[in-house]
Formats: sequence, C-alpha cells, structure tokens
Amino acid sequence: MAVKYRGFALLLAAALLSACEPAAIEPSSAAPAPVARGPLTEREADTVALFERAAPSVVQVVSRSTVVTPFNTGEQVGSGTGFIWDDEGYIVTNNHVVEAQEIAVRLSDGDVRATVIGRAPQYDIAVLRMARKPDAPPLALGTSADLKVGQSVFAIGNPFGLDQTLTSGIVSALARRLPLENGREITGVIQTDAAINPGNSGGPLLDSAGRVIGVNTAIYSPSGANAGVGFAVPIDTVRRVVPDLIRNGRAPTPGIGIIAASETDAARLGVEGVIIFRVASGTPAARAGLRGVDLDSNELGDVITAINGKKVERLVDVTNELDRAGIGKTVELTVQRRGETRQVSLATEDIGPR
Repeated sequence: MAVKYRGFALLLAAALLSACEPAAIEPSSAAPAPVARGPLTEREADTVALFERAAPSVVQVVSRSTVVTPFNTGEQVGSGTGFIWDDEGYIVTNNHVVEAQEIAVRLSDGDVRATVIGRAPQYDIAVLRMARKPDAPPLALGTSADLKVGQSVFAIGNPFGLDQTLTSGIVSALARRLPLENGREITGVIQTDAAINPGNSGGPLLDSAGRVIGVNTAIYSPSGANAGVGFAVPIDTVRRVVPDLIRNGRAPTPGIGIIAASETDAARLGVEGVIIFRVASGTPAARAGLRGVDLDSNELGDVITAINGKKVERLVDVTNELDRAGIGKTVELTVQRRGETRQVSLATEDIGPR
C-alpha cells in the first residue's frame, strides 16, 4: 500500500506543477507609456522664457583669415559670439573675436556679411554692423553697478561652434582685474562660474531679468576649457565705450603723456611707485613740468606714488584711475623727485591711436 500511495503522491505533484506553469505570452513591441511630469517648476519656466526671449538676439560671429607662412598659405577660421545692440544692425562682441580679414554674422535665418566699424582693444570690445537690419530685437541692457555676489547669471553663446548654447551660474566675484596683451587691464570685471568656453567670447552675460550685465570675454583654465572661472566686461563699461565706437570707430583713451619704466626696473632699484621714463612733448605731463629719466646722467625721473590720493604701485594703477576720471578731467598726482614729495595737478587728454 505504501508503494501505491507513493505513486499517487508523485502523480498528484506532477499535476500540480503542470497547472502552475505560466501560459505562453506573446512578445509586445509597445514601449511603456510615458509618465506625465506635471508643470515645470517656477525657476525652470523662468529660465526657459529667458532663453526663448534672448536667444534670437544672440548671433554667431564667424571670422576668416588667410595665414601665410614660409612653408604654405592656409585659411584660418574662427568663431565667437555677439549680440544685437540696436535696431540699426550694430553687433557688440569682443575685439579679439574680429581680428580677421573677413567677418560674417550667423543669424537664425542665415549668414549676413558684417563690417567692423570700431575697436577698443583696451576694453576688448568691438562693434560690427550687419549688411541688413536684424529681425530680432536688441537685448535689454542692465547695469553692473548694483550686482551682488551670489545672484544668478546666464550666458548664451556658441562654445566650440555649438550655436545657441545656454549655461547658468552665479556671480562668483566682482571688481576683478583682467590683464590684456597690450599691457593694460580691464577693471571692474565680473567673475562667474557659468560655463564659458572658446566660442563664448563676445556673448552676453544676463541677469535673471534677461538684461545684459556683461560681455563674456575670457576664461581662466590650464586646459583651455571651462574650469568654473569665467570673466565678463561689465556692461557699464560697454555702455560708455560702444557709442564712441559707433560714432568715431574708436574709444578715447584718457592719458597724461608719459611712458613708464618697467616694474622690473622699479623693483630692482627699490622704488615704490611708477617711474616716469619719458615725457612726450606737448602733453599734459610736459606742460606740468614732469621729468623722465635723464639718460646722460642716469638720473632717475619723477616717481608717481599716488593719483587722486590713491596709492599706485604699477602703471595699470595709474591708467585705471585715468580711465575712471575720463577725458578733460583734472587729476592730482603725488610725485617724488630727489627724495622730495610734491603734488601736481593736470588735466587728462585723449592719447589713444587715431
């Protein structure tokens, strides 16, 4: 009997296992239905609206030059960014973006030939004029005077030729100094962590209201790509310079007519301040009686130690203060000569190239 029961149990187990086997399922090619995400957050919606409003007024600036070497002749093509300044077709960008023989502006509806009408290398700003008026409106301009570290900013540009790219970040620092290749500095520069890469140069830095607060001009990066430290020329400087570029093709450069000795020479001689190496004839410095180095006797020239009461250590300290003063304004120099200190008042003049 035990054998019979064992056989019955085995048959029953087999029947139960067979009953539990799943039925064959036909494969389906249908993807799972998407899950509704709901509305964008308020911040996302604001960012989307900002980009859609501003992007049509941001252009790609394409440059082309013929490069001649002892071995061959080739073509060099570059790319940067600019933005529409007004309804007349003027475009603002960086000066280093348009150092080329041929310039075109790439809009959403095609390429347009453009002409460089003004340059201000001392601020790395240039103005182009398109061959036709733009369909897109000019960007709204803000002010850089009331910026706060930590406020949101947005950059639109063409990094690596990838047009209409939006990045965001914050104002990381203010009042930075940006050295230029011509020996001058741009003062009051905005530092941001918004991603700025090659090709972003000349594009707008916007605040959360969509106003231009700066012109993206450089990055600090050992690799040449974004490292979280980007710089923009403050819009208050741009607003002062651009009208002169449109009217005259150049921006006035306030000066007094001196050539300074190198900082290395000053350090070697143990001099604190800016050594006047030469005074140009017919300039405010010459009329005020300032003296340069006497090459015959090797006697040191006048040394500028302060301007308008502010201590100076380098030539850029002087040029920055003259820029702040403007053309035709009186500045007061503190000057040392043969160990004696005196005050010299003189008016600035436009000493820029014409």
